[in-house]
Order: sequence, then C-alpha cells, then structure tokens
Amino acid sequence: MGRTDINRFLLSFLLLCSSLLYCDDPFWDIDLRHGSRADEIIRSMTDNELLGQVFMIGFTGPGADPVIIDWIRNKHIGGVKIFGWNGENLRLLTEAAGTMQKTALAGSTGIPLFIATDQEGGWVRHVKGATSTTPGNMSIGATGLPYDAYRTGKLIGSELRALGINMNFAPDVDVYVNPEAHVIGPRAFSSDPMETAVLSQAYFHGMRSQGIICTAKHFPGHGNADKDSHGSLPIIRDSLDTILDRDLVPYRMLIPEGLPAIMTGHLAFPLITGDNTPASLSSVLVTGVLREDLGFKRLIITDDLRMNGAQYNGEGVPQAAEDALRAGNDMILISQDRWLHQRVWDHLYSRLKQDKTFRLRLEEAVKHILQVKEEYLIPDWKVPFNPDPDVLDSAIPADEEYLFQQASRAITAVASESLPVSRDERILLTGQLGGFFKAGRSKYPGASVFEYSYNPFYSAPEGAVSGILARAARVDRIVFCLATPGSFEVLKQVIQADREILKKIAVISVLTPVYLKELNEIPAALAAYGMGDESFEAAFAALAGEFIPRGKLPLDKQMD
Repeated sequence: MGRTDINRFLLSFLLLCSSLLYCDDPFWDIDLRHGSRADEIIRSMTDNELLGQVFMIGFTGPGADPVIIDWIRNKHIGGVKIFGWNGENLRLLTEAAGTMQKTALAGSTGIPLFIATDQEGGWVRHVKGATSTTPGNMSIGATGLPYDAYRTGKLIGSELRALGINMNFAPDVDVYVNPEAHVIGPRAFSSDPMETAVLSQAYFHGMRSQGIICTAKHFPGHGNADKDSHGSLPIIRDSLDTILDRDLVPYRMLIPEGLPAIMTGHLAFPLITGDNTPASLSSVLVTGVLREDLGFKRLIITDDLRMNGAQYNGEGVPQAAEDALRAGNDMILISQDRWLHQRVWDHLYSRLKQDKTFRLRLEEAVKHILQVKEEYLIPDWKVPFNPDPDVLDSAIPADEEYLFQQASRAITAVASESLPVSRDERILLTGQLGGFFKAGRSKYPGASVFEYSYNPFYSAPEGAVSGILARAARVDRIVFCLATPGSFEVLKQVIQADREILKKIAVISVLTPVYLKELNEIPAALAAYGMGDESFEAAFAALAGEFIPRGKLPLDKQMD
C-alpha cells in the first residue's frame, strides 16, 4: 500500500470515527448545521423505540405517576398530553413536566418528549390554576386585529413555557359556518375563512415566539358540523371544492409560514371519501389532500382516539390507531387508560413485526416527529426541559391588563336601543355564571340576583323561567347572561310568557353570540364572547356607558 493509499485510509477511518462519535451525541445537543439526523437515529432504533415515538398518551396525575414514568422509560413514547385532571396544581404540574423530561433524556434514545395540552384560550383551557382566561378566539375575531391574535398567542405561550409545556393543540382554525356547531362556537375566530386564516397566522407566530409547537386543528374543518365528535361521528356533506375555498384556507396560509403540526378531526366527508370514514382515519384526506394537495410535510397527530367519532364502524381503539397511522398520521393521541394503552401497543407491535409496509410507514412517521423535535427542542430558545416552579408566581398570570384591554375592544353592541343601563335603575341580574354576578354586583352594587342552574342543552333548567317572571315586576331592568342553549331557552320562554318584559331586558352574551340572531326584538344586547373576569368587567363597563363598544360581530349575516 502506497503513502497516498495509507493517507486515504487514515482519512476515511478518522471520518468514520468522527461520524460514530457524532452519533453518540445526546439528541438535545445535536449541531443542526450538519442537517437533520432523523434518518440516522431511526436506523439505530429498536422496535420498541420506533413504535414508542408515535404514542402520545395521557396520565392520571396530577404528578408524574409511576405508570407514565414506566411508559417513558421502557416504551420510549414520543409525547404526553396534559388534560384538565392534570392541570389544577401548577407547581405539581411543573415538577411533573421536569420529571418526565428527565426520564426521557436519560433513556436509551435521549429523545425529549412533546409535552402537549389544549390551551386555546377562552373556553378551552385544560391547564387551569392561576393561568389566564383569555377572552378567546371569537373575541379576537370581533376586534379583527392580528395584533390581538399575536399578543394572545404570545401570552398563552409564555405561561405554557413557564410550566415546561412545549406543544399546544392550538390555534383552532375551524371556520364557524354552522350555528349548530356548538362544540366549536367561540373557539373559532370567525365565519370568514380569510379572517380566520390571518388571525391564525398571527396567533401561531405569537406562540412560536415562546418556543411553543403550534398544532392547528381540526383538519379538515369542524365548523360545519352539527354534532360533537366526542360523542358521535359528524357527517359533513361538503365537496372538496367547498372545503378548499372555505375550511382549508387557514391551512393553505399557515403551511407556507412553517406550521409544525396539524391535528386531524373525527369527521366524515362522504362526498370526498366516498364513505363515512372519519377524516382522521382516511388516507384520501390525510395523505391525498393534506400531504399531496396542500403539500404539508410535517407532523400530523390525531385527535383523541377514545372519542366515539374515531370508532365509527364498531371497531376498537387498537384498530383505529392502526388505521390512523396507515392513513398518514404520525402520532396517535389516546387519553386514558393504561390498559387501553397496552392493548394498542400490543396490536401495533404485532403489525410492526409482521408487516414491512407498516414498518416503513412508522419510519416515515417517526422521521416527521424527530424533525419537529430537532427544530423546536434543540435550539437555545426551546422550552426548558427542567422548568422552575419557583418562577410561576411571577410568570402566571402573564398580563391581566392586556386581557381587559382586548376584551374591551371586542365588546360588540348587537342592539343598543336602550343602552346604557343607569345605576339609578332597579336591576335584576340573572344567569348561570359566577363571573357574571361578580362583575355585575361590582358595577351595580344595589342589584338583586337570581341565579339558576347551568344547563348546556336545549332545555330550560327547572324554576328558571318562573323565578325570573316572579321578580320582573319589582325591577326596571333585567340584565340577562346568555351563555348556553339552556339559557337561550330560558330567555325565549320568559319573553313568550310576558311580551312586556322585552323592553326591560338587556342581554350580555358570552361564548357564541349566534343565539342573538333569533332575538332581534331585544332592545339592548352586548356580545362579550369570553367567560373570564376581564370579559365580564368589560361587558358591564360598556353596559354602564363607560365606553362605546366598537367590536364587530365575527359571524356572517347569512349564517342560519
């Protein structure tokens, strides 16, 4: 062997050694200047490590219980989901996030976890405690200001960051076109696709500024559903052209912006797929429309597979999980319980061992997972793996003054014939929500109160109508909190029983204001959208005439 050959051999050997050393670097210490190492990591994975990455599961909490630690340590799962039952005690939750990440980082792969939750703002807020109750997406739609969407995303993101949560199943980009879509309602920005898209973009960038992985949902769109996919499978008879021009507009604008993740919904589109297969399990919609037509190359995760909408054909969760992965999803979300998690694991592990095509699909899925983790969980600006519980008091809530300002900008005068409501009048406050009475008594200290039981369904709670009618003659004005289908029934029945009461009524509507479309005879009605203290305070300030409400109803006038 000549000197030149020896030199080449030594150079090749040194390059090989450096490559091997580079492979041993911890995942979170990768130098991405050399490009993604996803393929390299996947080649080195055991079957357990490969399969584990596609799992995102819930745990009992509030701390990191032994079961979830076992799944992280021995099954190398890719993510955990924080649900409402985990999120009351913020200190315990923060400690749990640090413990779970520490366990994952100490494992054989050293791959950090996605720690996810649903913190959309407004109505949907799985992590509670002292976290901010923002006025919500529809409130942002009422201001129409991308500034408010950005600031809200940044505010929520800063609180999640302090807790060690690095992924948020938000924004909700559903276009709210069906008034029967009660499960969406105020979670949507608007009934207008372009406005939804613009505000979603701003929200995404605000959250990204805090290192949070945004997950837009519910693909391809829940805004024209008349059922809740938690309980049954909504059938939406829209064509592909219709959803391309409406529901998919936000996705078409977010994808080029670098959106890292999308959640698929348990919704059937038979005019597109040819049957009632849920979108979350449909290769036509996930691979065909989302991957190929829209060009989305990043992470796709299912909505919770325990929801009834995912089990449309009488099949159990294990088969739904397999179908979801084959359809093109990269991660499967399963809330509870550990026995179900194990059944799904056993089913998928068997397929992994027996079916080469399924193995290749898992490798592709894990590549998408690792690429998002490389982008968000390696840089210096990543959400800390070991969050400090001692900073929570200063970090949460993030900005209450801003929330009041945003809520005030959103207040919409749907009817203003008999506004404002004077403090000199005899006033009855009636409704179902504690925040309404707190803010109302603060603004009108002499007001009397009649509270009836909360009912989210289309029926009036027992005694509600008679209780209001019995008190109506003794007051000059009735300030009514309209929040749910149940309260809508109460108000309709009160008016039907005594038409003279109409002139006394002033409505403060929270959540969706869609019910006000049927109550166009009411002389005073304000839409406030949110249910937090700031939203009620802003609504009562407008009711008392302290400012002129400038918000615009973010619903199409033709919506019916």
